[in-house]
Amino acid sequence: MRILHTSDWHLGRSFHRVGLLDAQARFVDHLVATAREERVDAVAVAGDVYDRAVPSLAAVELFDEALHRLAALGVPTVLISGNHDSPRRLGVGAGLMERAGVHLRTDPAGCGTPVVLADEHGDVALYGLPYLEPALVRDTLGAERAAHAAVLRAAMDRVRADLATRRPGTRSVVLAHACVTGGAASDSERDISVGGVSSVPAGVFAGVDYAALGHLHGCQALTDRIRYSGSPLAYSFSEARHRKSVWLVDLGPGGEVAAERVDCPVPRPLARLRGRLEDLLTDPRLARHEDAWLEAVLTDPVRPAEPMARLARRFPHVLSLVFDPEGPAEDPFTSYARRLRGRSDRQIAEDFVAHVRGGRGPDAAERAVLGDALDTVRAREAEPSGRPGPAGPPPRAADRPAAAPESTR
Repeated sequence: MRILHTSDWHLGRSFHRVGLLDAQARFVDHLVATAREERVDAVAVAGDVYDRAVPSLAAVELFDEALHRLAALGVPTVLISGNHDSPRRLGVGAGLMERAGVHLRTDPAGCGTPVVLADEHGDVALYGLPYLEPALVRDTLGAERAAHAAVLRAAMDRVRADLATRRPGTRSVVLAHACVTGGAASDSERDISVGGVSSVPAGVFAGVDYAALGHLHGCQALTDRIRYSGSPLAYSFSEARHRKSVWLVDLGPGGEVAAERVDCPVPRPLARLRGRLEDLLTDPRLARHEDAWLEAVLTDPVRPAEPMARLARRFPHVLSLVFDPEGPAEDPFTSYARRLRGRSDRQIAEDFVAHVRGGRGPDAAERAVLGDALDTVRAREAEPSGRPGPAGPPPRAADRPAAAPESTR
């Protein structure tokens, strides 16, 4: 049986305020074309169909279009809800959709009820384990405690119990949305840790032929039988080196697994560049990144003027700017009070400027401005109550010291 394994569509998501719906629509085109050309027997979507619990109308329409097109091919589709999805909303109409070959699995109580498909070698049972929030599903699944490993283990116990009742030779596939130990994460996944622990051991999936995972956005194989498809598009600059793809999985007659990566269309390459502004603007080796979505990490000791505007003239698709100035490392054991001891107000102010500018202190003109500001503050503090000083208008009533009460006899 040939299964197309995908996940983490995050329909409706943007990338640094750049809308991705058109790129997501091109991915749907690619998915449908791959299902048709590769003659797949099933499509497995391992969660995070949407980017938010209440998706935009445009995202819902794109999802609806994808389901109609897959159903028109006669390809069964099995989908589970992820931690970004609302299980109740995503699962609306699941019973009716089942008749069209669209199998939504969003209820944890149904973990042990598979979608059973068949090929010339017999039955294949596909079990959908939606994202399991430990505190919410512990009682439903009878888990020993509210932890990711415990609830997923309880769900897999139901899978193995059902599988044991099926005819010998029945092959099995599990769709799950979880963080499995050994998987490489990126910056764009939402944290699902409970008590500081979010990962579950890969051994929890023992007893099934293939685990089609979702949640982590990098395509990766933890073992030959346990794989993440990753997201079809990059959703953070930490994914700049990802190769976005889906898995084309062939399940042999005895449960053998052979998997091939099918690349997804890339709307625009990503690049992370690091260095001083002038170097980024003039280095001829960076010409290949001029059409990329760009994150620039500037290492200038002093923050340059108008860096974003200047970068945009060479890199028109620059989206993110990070400052990480070069300079000597500061001794973390030197206390703030100790650094200020014996320093005048003016010296403290000048030291602060040097600190935020990577060691470069104020020039003569800036020192003059700081001096004038400090003199003005001192003059206002010293002026008598109720009389304006040379520094500016009279203080507001709320700024004046309270009048001393008249003595009584």
